[in-house]
Amino acid sequence: MIQRYTLPEMGAVWEDEFKFNTWLKIEILACEARSELGEIPKKDFEVIKSKAKFDIKRILEIEETTKHDVIAFLTNVAEYVGPESRHIHYGMTSSDILDTTLSYQMKTAGELLLIRLNELKEALKKRAVEHKNTICVGRTHGIHAEPTTMGLKFTNWYEETKRNIKRLENAIDVISVGQISGAVGTFEYLSPKVEEYVCRKLGLKPAPVSTQVIQRDRHAEFLTTLSIIGATLEKISVEIRHLQRTEVLEAEEFFSEGQKGSSAMPHKRNPIVSERITGLARILRGNALASIENVALWHERDISHSSVERIIVPDSCIALDYMLDLMTKLIKNLILYPENMLRNIELTRGLVFSQTIMLNLVNKGITREEAYKIVQTHAMDVWSDKNKHLKTELLISEEVKKYLSEKEINEIFDDKKMLKNVDFIFSRTIGKD
Repeated sequence: MIQRYTLPEMGAVWEDEFKFNTWLKIEILACEARSELGEIPKKDFEVIKSKAKFDIKRILEIEETTKHDVIAFLTNVAEYVGPESRHIHYGMTSSDILDTTLSYQMKTAGELLLIRLNELKEALKKRAVEHKNTICVGRTHGIHAEPTTMGLKFTNWYEETKRNIKRLENAIDVISVGQISGAVGTFEYLSPKVEEYVCRKLGLKPAPVSTQVIQRDRHAEFLTTLSIIGATLEKISVEIRHLQRTEVLEAEEFFSEGQKGSSAMPHKRNPIVSERITGLARILRGNALASIENVALWHERDISHSSVERIIVPDSCIALDYMLDLMTKLIKNLILYPENMLRNIELTRGLVFSQTIMLNLVNKGITREEAYKIVQTHAMDVWSDKNKHLKTELLISEEVKKYLSEKEINEIFDDKKMLKNVDFIFSRTIGKD
């Protein structure tokens, strides 16, 4: 009988029990389809259906001799079924069950990853709304630029996660194909109806054309998609790591009671989760490259891809599942320090308003080049003298006072005016959803 298996965790998808259970399911479904076509006596199929099972330990024992996993599996199943096992695997090649099973595993794993991605999306959405108006400095090239909000940071990650969900949904669709088409994909001994039946029962589509294998561009698309998702998680992690630096400290990973940061320095609170995610993202990219190299096989098939996939596919799915779980918990528990954000904005003593000043001067009728020169001159003075503030320098500048009044200068230095369109951005991102 077919062993039923539910999937509580990602790791289960890649265990031998799940793999062999799927192999058995495919073989029984193929026999069932052939029985309905009149190619296998009904009584023989009933024997197959009732007796077919496997023993993992026995399969591995047989494989020690055969050096072929599928033959070892079929030999073990035949030991349970008896003479009627002659109908099992009829007209099929090993890759019919190997590749169809791999597609089924990747589809299943992809659906589990979608659950994780949606959990992350919701966590990002919640933090975005919570900190929509929490002002912080924006940084370009790592240098203070203009004010933004923490909510907008979360919103950017939220939108990227939405795109990743679409990418993964598409990649799942691309990989959700099976084949039961024989040694070189020509259906010489099997009706295409058998393939259609098996694939439909597994929730797959028949590959429109195959050789001995399903073409590996499908697998490459899936794994490159996982690597893109990993890159997003790395992007978030790198930002958190920067924001947790001691001299910045605008955000910090949750530090639990009893946690230790360093064997040498008892004071340390390190962004270890973000660093872990950053490192694992490199694994995903390396695996994606290997999957692309698997696309080019000799003629109708060679086996150079097989050993690679036994590592890169399970490892990538399991690693990303772990990374998504880590990131969701990290986002939910991320500690933010709004007071430090305001403090950091003031570190450059008004320089974040340089563009606002320049454009106000342009609006008074002078050229952009003239306005830029005026503002940059005062800005460079402030950069070089820690006792100066740009606002103060403008208020005493005779050149600036030709164009801007004291009231106008005071009104320029207002964070909230610079962020007047935050609600608009939210309305077309989070609000739209």
